[in-house]
Amino acid sequence: MTRAADLVLTNADGHTLTDPDESFGAVAVRDGRIVRVGRTDEIAHLTGVETREIDCDGRTLLPGFVDAHTHLPMVGRRIANADLATDERDAAVDALADHARTTDREWVLGFGYDESAWADARYLRRADLDGVSERRPVVAFREDMHVASLNTVALERLRPEMPDGDVHVEGDGRGTGGEGDPTGVVVEDAVEAVWEAVKPDRERMTTLVRAAQARANELGVTCVHDMVRHSDAPAVYRQLDRHEELTLRVRLNYWSDHLDAVEEMGLRTNHGSRMVRTGAIKTFTDGSIGGRTAKLSEPYADAGDGEDDGTADDCGQWVVDPTELREVVDRADELDMQVAAHAIGDEAIAETLATFEAVAAADATDADRASEGGASLDEEPGGPRHRIEHAEVLTDDLVARLGASDVVVSAQPNFLKWAREDGLYAARLGDERRLDSNRYADLLAAGADLAFGSDCMPLDPLFGVQQAVTAPAEGQRLDVTGALRAYTRGGAYAGFDEDRLGTVETGKRADLVVLEASPWAVDPDEIGDVDVALTLVDGAVVVDERA
Repeated sequence: MTRAADLVLTNADGHTLTDPDESFGAVAVRDGRIVRVGRTDEIAHLTGVETREIDCDGRTLLPGFVDAHTHLPMVGRRIANADLATDERDAAVDALADHARTTDREWVLGFGYDESAWADARYLRRADLDGVSERRPVVAFREDMHVASLNTVALERLRPEMPDGDVHVEGDGRGTGGEGDPTGVVVEDAVEAVWEAVKPDRERMTTLVRAAQARANELGVTCVHDMVRHSDAPAVYRQLDRHEELTLRVRLNYWSDHLDAVEEMGLRTNHGSRMVRTGAIKTFTDGSIGGRTAKLSEPYADAGDGEDDGTADDCGQWVVDPTELREVVDRADELDMQVAAHAIGDEAIAETLATFEAVAAADATDADRASEGGASLDEEPGGPRHRIEHAEVLTDDLVARLGASDVVVSAQPNFLKWAREDGLYAARLGDERRLDSNRYADLLAAGADLAFGSDCMPLDPLFGVQQAVTAPAEGQRLDVTGALRAYTRGGAYAGFDEDRLGTVETGKRADLVVLEASPWAVDPDEIGDVDVALTLVDGAVVVDERA
């Protein structure tokens, strides 16, 4: 006799997001796994006395969203501090001032400003933030987290820890540490000094993670790949997991300066619990387009314009140069660790691919020698499955190479908000390169493995889907199914989770999201406005907002 299901969802507009995508009306769950997918009448025999039944009332049911690149505590920080995602500079400054009046913490922090949305597209500067406080340190982080703006108190306190080349100064359009006074705008390594100064302690981190996971669940996110560095977040995730208070799956991608600790602790990619697993070694190569520090093969279109350019090279800069990158990848490879390399500019993407290819060739040579000697090598299932994070500025050659490689392209479709006409990328890259950025359709056509994430800009899968579906260029634009797959099965594949997550199929974990409207049916420009009705993780309802 077939045992009854713990949960059945019926009368759904369900999509498996398999290939081909199959529709269904009901799904049955037992012990956290999907045990049947089909019509409502086909699973009626699985409904028992204690089975919970949820009538979806025609709502759209999908696999839960996998955010393949995020910084989850940052979501908590935006909730707990000043949210600077405003349409005007004055509103961002006012938000900081309001927060200063309501917090008793020494540091006044704001997160998420995007100057490209403001009339003069100028970074917040020291003079702006001195108006918030002349006694307490004030910091405003740009949305990309590669740029920060400091008031005089904060700048004077941290200036000794900052490299000159990453501190903008008056009268030096390239911000190379000239004779002028600092503007309060800092980039890259100088921002690291700020992060270290405002790092939350364990108690604060627990508060931030709890707030962030609640927000993620509200948006239908059931799994995140979190990029962690010098943080109590991994310990907090594991503590919540032990107490069964974690309501999303977490894949921990450790920064490369954790390699000693990773080796000492014997961590390996994919090791961990049902909810928390070790992921990749995360490394940078270049910076960001917003900070003019992404490494390009040709100069920025606006190189040298204005006082806030802040890069020592009109083509951007290396954060981790190719020699150091090779050392990181070699060592991670020796430890059987996946690598997730941040590479935004075409020069950085090319060097990263070349590094992955060189390490793979060396491994193949070693394997051949071992085989000749009669030895066998332990290999991670599916190979290392290395990742390039962002991969924004692309050439035809790079698209073809990525398509032919085993490298996962871990991209952020919400970045397409800057690729619109007269947007940030038009100013930074010019029209030709803005339309050649984020080429998702071209990548899929070339055979690349594509995974979507948010990088917390913002943490909202449906907003990202909307951006991909309405992208300005054909080579960037996906249909709804393709965009949703990248945000579900694509992320699962990037995390070696394709056998348990990413689609609605028998045997997979019951991580599901139910939407109030179908992304296929609404106006493409309104996909981001679709509300989440239900979010389930392992068959447990963690969000129920049914209207």
